[in-house]
Amino acid sequence: VCNGCQLVALLGWVPGTGLPDTRQPRFIRNRSERFESRWVVLRIQESPALMLRGMEGSTLGIWVAHGEGRLYCPDRAVLHEMISRNLAAAVFVDPDGQATEKYPFNPNGSQAGIAAICSTDGRHLAIMPHPERAFLKWQWPWMPEEWNKTLKASPWLRLFQNARKWCEG
Repeated sequence: VCNGCQLVALLGWVPGTGLPDTRQPRFIRNRSERFESRWVVLRIQESPALMLRGMEGSTLGIWVAHGEGRLYCPDRAVLHEMISRNLAAAVFVDPDGQATEKYPFNPNGSQAGIAAICSTDGRHLAIMPHPERAFLKWQWPWMPEEWNKTLKASPWLRLFQNARKWCEG
């Protein structure tokens, strides 16, 4: 998450295809040129990400808190390959649920609205927003009333349950 996301990208663990540094995706300064801390909405995409299993298609609120969270792919072919191989695990969405590069829905200006990328085997997930700040219901600034009545924890708890399940497996 966040700084770990930046490191995992710089190490080349995501997308994990052995790219040279000149082509390696990385997370750089936000397009706004400032630290962004706000509640945003993500759509979880179909991907091999182990931590997001069973969450595909979900549209969920989440906190962001970063100054250098913009996904930058120096080689557009790498960006298109990540998207075509389903390695873009989550995207920022606008009020219509569409992936967006528009501010403030995409608080950092990431290409194609990408908020998380994963490795081809799904073991490594680089996610810039903060699921650890949104897995309990009280951490949400707003939640649909039905969820508030029926859920014991937020849907983000599943990400951590998936990680535990994988470690125990």
